[in-house]
Amino acid sequence: MHMLYDSDAFAVVHILANATAEGENEVADGPQIPRHGFEIVDKRSGKEVYLDGSWAEMFQIQITAWQNSTPSQEEVEDTLEGYATLAQMPVVMH
Repeated sequence: MHMLYDSDAFAVVHILANATAEGENEVADGPQIPRHGFEIVDKRSGKEVYLDGSWAEMFQIQITAWQNSTPSQEEVEDTLEGYATLAQMPVVMH
C-alpha cells in the first residue's frame, strides 16, 4: 500500500492486493491474478471509492500524465472530485 496523495480534502492510496510483505516467502497455492487498485477517500463527505480493473487502468494513465506535467493542486483535486462522485462506501476506519 502506497500513499500517493494526501490533502485536506482527499487521500489516494495505491493498493497492491497480491503483494507480499517484506521478508515473507511467496508461496503459490494456485494461479495468482495480479490485481491492484486505488482507494480515493473524500474526506469532506467521509466516503471512499475503490478503483480496480479498467477504472484503475484509466486512473493509472491519469497519474502518469500528472507525473509528466506536474499539475497544480487544484487540477488534481478537480479530477479527484470527479471520481469522488462514485464514492458510496462510508469510511469506517482509516
